[in-house]
Amino acid sequence: MTQHARPRLTLLTEEQIQQVHGYALRILAETGVRVDSDSIRGLLQRKWGIRVDDRLVRIPAEVTEAALGSAPKRIDIYDRRGNPAFQLGEDRLRFGVGVTALYYQEPVHDKLELFTRRHMQDMVRLGSRLPLYDVISTVGIVRDVPEELSDFYGSLEMLVNTTKPLVLLVSDESNFPPVLDMFEKLHGDLGAKPFILPYFNPVSPLVMNAGTTDKMEAAIARGLPIVFSNYSMAGASTPLTPAGTLSLLLAELLAGLVISQTIRPGAPILLGMLPVYFDMKSMLNFYDPQSVLISLACAEMMAHYGIPHCSTSGSGTGWGMDLVASDTYWMNTLALNLTQSGLAPFIGDSHGSKSISPCTVVHVHEIIDQARRFASGFQLDDPAAALEEIAKVGAGGSFLSSPSTLKHYKTGYYNSRVYPRWTMEKWQAEGEPPAWHVLREKTRAFLDDASAPDDHDDLLARGSEWIQALKGG
Repeated sequence: MTQHARPRLTLLTEEQIQQVHGYALRILAETGVRVDSDSIRGLLQRKWGIRVDDRLVRIPAEVTEAALGSAPKRIDIYDRRGNPAFQLGEDRLRFGVGVTALYYQEPVHDKLELFTRRHMQDMVRLGSRLPLYDVISTVGIVRDVPEELSDFYGSLEMLVNTTKPLVLLVSDESNFPPVLDMFEKLHGDLGAKPFILPYFNPVSPLVMNAGTTDKMEAAIARGLPIVFSNYSMAGASTPLTPAGTLSLLLAELLAGLVISQTIRPGAPILLGMLPVYFDMKSMLNFYDPQSVLISLACAEMMAHYGIPHCSTSGSGTGWGMDLVASDTYWMNTLALNLTQSGLAPFIGDSHGSKSISPCTVVHVHEIIDQARRFASGFQLDDPAAALEEIAKVGAGGSFLSSPSTLKHYKTGYYNSRVYPRWTMEKWQAEGEPPAWHVLREKTRAFLDDASAPDDHDDLLARGSEWIQALKGG
């Protein structure tokens, strides 16, 4: 019988899970959430008989429990061509490229440039080229087109430059339904085999803003699974204590769950947190080791609920692909691979999420590879123990030509796609390049090698014509 030894990381006991759940229920029932949409407040009143004071909605515990019982435990995701991609809820942790950046950090000199359509094209193709990225999230805000057309051209570049699933963020709320209209015009029915996951945020603390809930309604009406994720700035929009941030953010997520199941029972939804801290001295947000702990706690709460989880990627820290960013990405990626998690959609950003770097995307791809290898453990059974080989080789022998070595030497240990395994002498012979130089050269090679899908030109032409007809752009 094949056995595996696998590392596991847990944070909360069953008693603590119930304790955190109780805190969130108490916040919803006693403090309540502000719901700005008239139509959503009306739905909540008609469906559950909830009393509304002005815009404040207090959600009874039994309503939250009913919503938890209604949401699906697994969500099937497809690629743009209708092929099964992965299943959220029971599958392994999945990663994505993106951040909605304002700037692009070019890979040669790390200079910042305004994010353009060309950058969107290159980053989407790069994420599509690297196999360990399962989704492409909205990479940036396109800034070389009229502002009112940015969502349309940015979303179009995502659609035409990859066939991987898309995590969609639309900055102008009024543009969200017509962006989906454009996708339906180019692709057809979006809900039959969904490859688009719209991403929505409430406003912390405890505000379900009308733009978010209206977009939720539009997505759910088309049969799309949605991501409902909140963003904390501990010490500003949430309490400074991890327990306080966790409880408040969890209450917001459960409020979003209630709204989704009120719009349509059984609507597929992912829930997650981006728990960052706020430095009052520098006025910057940042990831702390306890941010990772809060993410782990959220993953365990979602596993308890049976709700697919959307996680932080530990991104946003540093000034590009530097030592600071590497520390944060390593900690977050490894920790979340050791727990129960579903989707980490935002990799590549820096400068407080204002910029995105292709070098970061490439380097973190290496981190993901190694973290998954660590989390997968190793086989522990009689064949893997190779007792017969050990007996045959004996004391003082060599395993260089043994059957297990010959069978596994290409896959039995980690081999980097980026960094060569050089001896000191080889490194000296190559001119003693620093590792960042190797990363930049490999990133440029990946960008040059990242091609578009074969239907790129047709979709781009039809999409551009649709945008021009809609907006006169």
